[in-house]
Amino acid sequence: MQRIIKNDQVVDESWHLLPKDATLDGLSNCDDLIVPLALWREHAHALKARDGGLGVWLDADEQIEEIAEDLAHFKVIALNFPAFTDGRHYSSARLLRERYGYKDEIRAIGDVLRDQLFLMRRCGFDAFAVRADRDPYDALEGLKDFSVTYQAAADDPRPLFLRRG
Repeated sequence: MQRIIKNDQVVDESWHLLPKDATLDGLSNCDDLIVPLALWREHAHALKARDGGLGVWLDADEQIEEIAEDLAHFKVIALNFPAFTDGRHYSSARLLRERYGYKDEIRAIGDVLRDQLFLMRRCGFDAFAVRADRDPYDALEGLKDFSVTYQAAADDPRPLFLRRG
């Protein structure tokens, strides 16, 4: 069983992340599923009718605006980083929190490494599925790399001068 970082703790993964080529064939009605955007587009009505929790994952070239009208249906939005050098979804997480007011879980998946976690959290991520060859307990320490931030961000909209006074 994979372990993820969620709310500053390492926890057992309880959601099933479906692959990009997944279909509805054989899906359990009560499991918590994170489906690829293409499956959501094609079978949204059937997926909404399930009893289990529903999440969606977007690849780096897929836009948040494609699911903006449907955010209320998702308990988890997972944003895929195909390479640690691809930072497009930092903006996606920030848009979800600040423009669309999304309050549920935003999870980083894919090529997620310790060095990225602090900035990811500042952008609005609150769960991280670090790469399988990395230790999630070591990665968790990456959230403590800096004790003070100067700028406003999704995790705290107040700049440092407002937090001090």
